[in-house]
Order: sequence, then C-alpha cells, then structure tokens
Amino acid sequence: MKKNIVYIFAILILVSLGIYCIAKFNSFSDKKDRSGDPFETSDFLMNTIITQRIYGKNAKKATQEATERIKELESKMTINSPGGEVNDLNAQAGKGFVSLTQDTVFVLEKALYYSELSGGAFDVTVGPLVKAWGINTPNERIPSENEIEELLTLVNYKDINIDRENLQAKLERPGQIVDLGAIAKGYAGDEVIKIYKKYGIESAYVNLGGNVVVLGTKPDGTPWRIGIQDPRKPNGFYVAILTLVDKAVVTSGDYERYFERDGKRYHHIIDPRTGSPSHSGLISATIVSDSSIDADALSTSVFILGLDKGMELIESLPGIEAVFITENKEVYVTSGLTDYFSMAGESRDYKYVEKR
Repeated sequence: MKKNIVYIFAILILVSLGIYCIAKFNSFSDKKDRSGDPFETSDFLMNTIITQRIYGKNAKKATQEATERIKELESKMTINSPGGEVNDLNAQAGKGFVSLTQDTVFVLEKALYYSELSGGAFDVTVGPLVKAWGINTPNERIPSENEIEELLTLVNYKDINIDRENLQAKLERPGQIVDLGAIAKGYAGDEVIKIYKKYGIESAYVNLGGNVVVLGTKPDGTPWRIGIQDPRKPNGFYVAILTLVDKAVVTSGDYERYFERDGKRYHHIIDPRTGSPSHSGLISATIVSDSSIDADALSTSVFILGLDKGMELIESLPGIEAVFITENKEVYVTSGLTDYFSMAGESRDYKYVEKR
C-alpha cells in the first residue's frame, strides 16, 4: 500500500512538472511572438534569390506554403527548364491550343492588357529576341541586324490567342516564344501576400529578386523603408528611400543583368519594337502599386517608353506611382509619391528634379 502511495505521488509530481514545462514553453513562445522576432528564409527560385521575413504566430507555416506556391508557379511559367505550361505553349506555336491552368491564363491576360496599354513597349512574345541575345547566359552575344529583323517578325502580342472559357491558349505562328520573365514574379508576389493573409499575418516583407511586396507596417507600427538601388554602384547602395505600407515596389534597370562589349552595355530589357536592349534614356524605373503583377509589368513598360511617355502613362493610372532615374543621373518622381520619397544620404551623384 505504501509503495502505491509513493508511486501515485511520483506520478503527480511528474504531471505537475509537465504542466509547468508546457506553461513555461508557451510563455516563452508568446514572449517571442510579442518581441517581434521574424521568421526568415532565403531560397533560389524563379531564377533569382527570394527572401521572406514574416512576423506572427503562423509565420513558419505561411512561409512554407508561400515557398511551395512559388515553386508551383515557377514550374508552370519558366522557360529555363524542361516541362511546364509556357514551354508547352511555345512548343505548339503555330499548331494549336494548349491546355493551361487558371494561373497561366490570368498572367497571359494581364500581359495582353499591359501590351495594349503600353502600345507594345511591353510584349511577352519577345522570347525569340531574348533567346538570341542570351544575356545572363553562357551564350550571350550581339545578333546581327539581319537576324534581329527576322526575329522581329515573330514578336507580336496580338498573336496570343486565349480561350478563357476552356482555359487554353495558342501562338499563331511557328517559332514564336512567350517569355513571362517580366511579369511572373509580380504574380508570385501577389500570391504570397494572399497566403500571408490567410494565416493572419499582419506584418511581412517578401523580396523576389528586386520585386518587393510589404504587408502592413513593421511590427512597431512604422512604415517599411524600401531602398531604390543605385544603378551604378554595388548592391546595397541606394539613390532614394521609399516609406510604404501595404505596397508592391518593382524596379527595372539596365544594371540587373548585362554584358559589355567595346565599352557599351547590353542589358536584358529588350525593346520589342527594335529588337535590341532598350535605349530610352532611363537606367532605372521603379513602380509603386497595390498589386505586384501590375508593378512588374509597368516597370518594364515605362523603362522602355522613357521618361516623358512613361511619366505620362503612370500619371494617368490611379493608384500607381513611379520613380525614374535617367542616364544623366536625374531623379523624377510622380506627383502622388513625393510625400513617401526621400533621397538617400549616399546619393550625391544624383539630382532630384522636383518638376519636369
């Protein structure tokens, strides 16, 4: 009997210790959540480095699901590896319709919208020219004028035929290539934010290779500070700082991927109207928007359009703002962004032009 009493007493002590440990663990967990420590990851996806910084109790779950969603979109929309819906679409160019998922149809429709809006400055059928130049690949080269002229005949966004009802699309002519590199990361950014919100996340930051999206404010209630890269200095040197809440920020520039020959820079943003790297007088164009996919497509569009036409386009679009940096190092900002913009202390080489 005495042994049984001792045994029961021991069990009660162990149970009490267990409850204490669980309570202590939960108090530590709650303290960590309240302290504002983020859950952070960095992955190489969509041919770039993707960084996530999320605050909240479900941060790890949200990050994992977001990463899987990005992988899923990459598998559908990449043209840099075998398989995928866009590769299937390109392989069947001039032959017939290809079945697609809602994701790819949506991105293609957005691409057509911005192609029309930009007057063809944005065009995802630029793929044959991107492939010919080979920028940021082992095959980078300068195509001949005759080759460029020939490939230009394959570039026409109006040759993308979308059947939304049946979720399929086709390219009208053999040899045409859709390249979603200027819009797919933007869509991924929007999808990531949807996942964060699903998990009740109220403060987060994701950077998809320069496509930045912020959710809410920082944990202390202040706006996020987003730097605009100095196009002529190493990564981490900024021309300007934006203070933003719940926004997407996407920059296109001639410094991101390029090669040089005989002192001339050949960058990766191909003008689909000329077949060569854009020479619009801009070296950087940054778009601020509620939607990452819109910012992604528009940053390429206005970079190619140049300062005057780009400024005119952005000023005509409600809820969209921009920062332009010209090749003579002048900085221009659209009217709705001036209160959220400041020149960085290290930007002495650049001149902020208050009025055009």
